[in-house]
Amino acid sequence: MASDTKQRPVYVISIAAELVDMHPQTLRLYERKGLIRPGRSSGKTRLYSERDIEHLREIRRLTQELGVNLAGVEEVMRLQHELDDMQDEFEQEIERIENEIRAQVAQPLPAPGQPLSAQDRPVYVISIAAELVDMHPQTLRLYERKGLIRPGRSSGKTRLYSERDIEHLREIRRLTQELGVNLAGVEEIMRLRFELDANRGRLEHRIADIQQDITDRMTRWRELPAPPEAPGGPEEFRD
Repeated sequence: MASDTKQRPVYVISIAAELVDMHPQTLRLYERKGLIRPGRSSGKTRLYSERDIEHLREIRRLTQELGVNLAGVEEVMRLQHELDDMQDEFEQEIERIENEIRAQVAQPLPAPGQPLSAQDRPVYVISIAAELVDMHPQTLRLYERKGLIRPGRSSGKTRLYSERDIEHLREIRRLTQELGVNLAGVEEIMRLRFELDANRGRLEHRIADIQQDITDRMTRWRELPAPPEAPGGPEEFRD
């Protein structure tokens, strides 16, 4: 798989540092902070993958171009690692289930619809949402313009917020008030949270679809008529 290649640890620390224009000591610091997770050779030498190089370049962009503080960078990279792990699990699970399908039958079935989960259902008007997160409604409008939250709309175009929106607003408050992350850092963090939520939803629906596919196929297989008994069956044998 392509992701296997990106995860393969191949670069020693001096080469990795040169590729991202950083000092090797900086890479060690980032590892201690949990921002990157290099592999190890059998002799315990740090080895960095293409994915590690991408993460290091992202850290440099956040700190140098966007001015995000270290607490904000830690949040971004925590979500990025979670996203990477989910993608890896997704690919492994899909490969396992699709191998199981191929072992049974060949033709795929159309996927069923994907209704909104209860957590994503827009239910709160802006005044209630603002009260739930202890913010001014105007702050919620600002965050929407910045793309930090994405409320739904009623048929009359009234903003409606879901439980997930409320979670995101509480997370934004934690980042800004407790960790002192600037708005640029919050935008990066929330972008990753949206991506993580979307990937998690796709993963759950995909696995559910494939499992339903397997169930449907097994049901059809059990309902097939038994094959006729071949000539020369037991009743035709004579001593």
